[in-house]
Amino acid sequence: MSFDVPHFIRRSVPAGLPRLLLATLLGCAAGSALAQGLAAKARESGCVDAPRVVEGATYKCTTASGAAAYFNVPEPVVVEKSPPRGTGGTAASAPPPANLPRVDAATQKGRDELRRKVLQDELAAEQKLLGEARSAYANGAPPLLPEERALPQRYTERVARLRQSVQLHERNVEALRKELGTSR
Repeated sequence: MSFDVPHFIRRSVPAGLPRLLLATLLGCAAGSALAQGLAAKARESGCVDAPRVVEGATYKCTTASGAAAYFNVPEPVVVEKSPPRGTGGTAASAPPPANLPRVDAATQKGRDELRRKVLQDELAAEQKLLGEARSAYANGAPPLLPEERALPQRYTERVARLRQSVQLHERNVEALRKELGTSR
């Protein structure tokens, strides 16, 4: 492995310590990719002393002029392999965590019945609103209002709003029926 030791580290290391040992120490301490990135960034920033961690991946050192230099060294990305998939069949779902609260069957049944009742009430109200919207829409030909006789554009806009209202209530009724069909 070729490793370029920065000048500020070379000065602080005893002369007899081989470069390979130094590279190994740096590699063990911070990961070889991070150490190489740190050395390159320190050299690039003109550091004369060893960089110190400021926060996370941000480092600080002193330059030859005495000014502080800050730089980031991104952590090397570690790609984890996903576990192999099972062969054929469906995998059993993982059990829920043990710290989830349990609800007894009677309580759950009561909640389900209450939910069904609320959905049925919402469906009845939405069907009533749909009937009202359809009667106001009058199959796309509602009667003209006095202010619309002079401005036909207002009539067209009102018909479009009424059509949108009918479509909205139809979608709501459909969604509520679907939800009631999937409830327990």
